Amino acid sequence: MALTNKQKNYIKTYKGKLSTTRIAKNLRVPVKLVRTYSKSLGRKKYPFYYNLILIAIPFIAIFLLEYTLDYFDYGREYNQWEIVDGQKMMLTTEIAFRYFYQTESIPYPAQDLFDIKKKPGAIRVFILGGSSAAGYPFSPNGSFSKYIRKRLELVYPYKPIEVINCAMTAINSYSLLDMLPGILEQKPDILLIYAGHNEYYGALGAGSLETLGNSRGLVNFMLSINHFKTIQLLRDGIQDVIRLFSSNEKRTGTLMSRMAKEQSIEINSNTYKAGINQFKGNLRDMLKMAKEANVKVILSDLTCNLKDQPPFISIDRFENESAKAAYELGQEILKNGDNKDALQFFVRAKDLDALRFRAPSDINKIIYNLADEFNYPVVKAYSTFNALSKDGIVGNNLMTDHLHPTLEGYQILGKLFFDKMIDENYLPSAKKIAQTTTQQDSYVRANYDFTKLDSTIGRYRITILKNDWPFVKNLSSPSNVLRKLNLHNYSDSLALFVLENKLTWEKAHRNLANRYLQRGNIDNYLKEMDDVIFQYPFIYDFYDIVINNLLQRKMFDRALPYLEKYDRVKSTAFAAKWI
Repeated sequence: MALTNKQKNYIKTYKGKLSTTRIAKNLRVPVKLVRTYSKSLGRKKYPFYYNLILIAIPFIAIFLLEYTLDYFDYGREYNQWEIVDGQKMMLTTEIAFRYFYQTESIPYPAQDLFDIKKKPGAIRVFILGGSSAAGYPFSPNGSFSKYIRKRLELVYPYKPIEVINCAMTAINSYSLLDMLPGILEQKPDILLIYAGHNEYYGALGAGSLETLGNSRGLVNFMLSINHFKTIQLLRDGIQDVIRLFSSNEKRTGTLMSRMAKEQSIEINSNTYKAGINQFKGNLRDMLKMAKEANVKVILSDLTCNLKDQPPFISIDRFENESAKAAYELGQEILKNGDNKDALQFFVRAKDLDALRFRAPSDINKIIYNLADEFNYPVVKAYSTFNALSKDGIVGNNLMTDHLHPTLEGYQILGKLFFDKMIDENYLPSAKKIAQTTTQQDSYVRANYDFTKLDSTIGRYRITILKNDWPFVKNLSSPSNVLRKLNLHNYSDSLALFVLENKLTWEKAHRNLANRYLQRGNIDNYLKEMDDVIFQYPFIYDFYDIVINNLLQRKMFDRALPYLEKYDRVKSTAFAAKWI
């Protein structure tokens, strides 16, 4: 039986509107016949531009949404650099918002300025890392970057010296890799890297509160599109939904305690391996980018407190195999005078510690393997700190806590990096100076622009840190912690105000300097102002303040060095007149 033309037209008209069974019933023909003819018709053909329009619609919608969000100034710009005074730039103080989405009181970098247009002959050094590279607890002016800058200024007195420390607390290789392209655009001569302790609990790390998952590719992709306002809107929406179904309890305490989400990470577990793999992959990408840009790099292996820091979390793995057992055995062996074997057990205790605030030995292995792969030198901080410690095992002698060095420790680290620059011929030839390298080191340490106020700020930071988890299980009340700070005088109060973000570091030093000036204590006044000027050498008002105060008191000889320094950074008629 064949279909008539009238029946065929009916099928064409109602195909897709009525079922095959209904069409067959209406036409009083077999269902099989209608189905066969319907198949022969195929799909309706549309003009070629029809599919293009369908594809374009979502992109147009996203573009319009992005434009609208940008017009109404939604979200953040996520710029990397901030222009200062039209001629200088620095890492923006809001850079950490790229990596911290849930955490309050995020870290910020040192405000190290450098020329937008690099001067001929300038030596430009960038530093990357976490809190140890940033100089915690003595930041901003106790870091090893300050030692390097002072040594460079001593050896090259007539060259522009720019040491830009981009390190921050609680960041890891994800953040460093994200910042590196922008750093390479600034034409650095040397890149120094001290990183690896924060791979688990640093922002976006394998066990961190701030996480986008353990897929390295996904995390780096999300960071690359972070600046789009549409992505920020999507992320904010997801966070709002998560808050609806999560506890309203506010996380308090130090940044260290707030960042640890997965608090127990056993060695060789999946999360442990994720942290190792993210560091290896990110560091390899960083070194590859630096090599392609022809930038000199110096890495450092990592050191930490081995002898005087018991494991935070000990998990029994096998018989007599735990972090606690290894640490106690190391102590016992050390008492018997076998320092070499004791060191091995202290290292094993650190590697078995399930709270991964200290980098496991696998991190140092990666550093050496990748340095060898890309032919970059490595500073041996681990062996040096041990060699300079009693019993050949680093402890509280060079560490303020579990991994942050003392001021002396940071100076040692700075010397190691500087010596490696010399050994590798990374620096230009310099005019011979009278001081030997040993004398240079002694001079820099003796003139470190580090005052008692800086020391107090660092001591208070460590006191607060060690009165919080994981150093103590039973947290002290804020009033008890305050009593432990043992405030005695005006300087101590300023230090506390800095920690409470009631005063900036610079303002605290200036307030103390003014107190000394009012009391006629010129020596201490100048120490505080020297501290400020060294940290912010391109804020010209500070020179004016010091010079005018000295000239008013007819201290011309003491004013002269400030006039000469002022004239070098900015030629002015005022400085020229008095010189």
